[in-house]
Amino acid sequence: MNYNRAWTWRPDVADAFLALRGLVTSTSSLSPREQAVLTCATASTLGDSYCSLAWGKMLASAVDPSTAAAVLSASSSEALTPREEALAAWARKVVGNPNGTTAQDVDALRAADCSERDIFEATTFIAFRLAFSTVNDALGVEPDRQIAEAAPPEVQNAVRHGRARARHASLYPVDC
Repeated sequence: MNYNRAWTWRPDVADAFLALRGLVTSTSSLSPREQAVLTCATASTLGDSYCSLAWGKMLASAVDPSTAAAVLSASSSEALTPREEALAAWARKVVGNPNGTTAQDVDALRAADCSERDIFEATTFIAFRLAFSTVNDALGVEPDRQIAEAAPPEVQNAVRHGRARARHASLYPVDC
């Protein structure tokens, strides 16, 4: 995978990062589908094409391709639950301006049946996605051709942001 090339310089950091992220997600109160919604909303708002395609494919298999495309395009979808809509909106707000979130934004999550733990875990999950995507995007990691091709056409068409698909592996070549 293209992102491995950038992370090979510090596999210990990659391993620690993935272990800590796994700690957050493995016992999370957020379902895998909710985690996919959060990741799609986070990645698309940030402009990360790699994670948008990879997680858009996962979300498409959990719901349907048009719903995944709607999340990636910041559109609403009747297939999402009110809780999932609230989580996607929260992700977009946190990515856009974490200092701009308000008590009303948190209240909207509570109104959508999110507990305090859910809110903390969603926020932590978003922050981990941001960190991972920031490293990948800053170092020029592009989506693998196989990931792009495996995504449903609706997801591919919704991803018009970020790095071009698989022209070259990275701005940070392995031999530098």
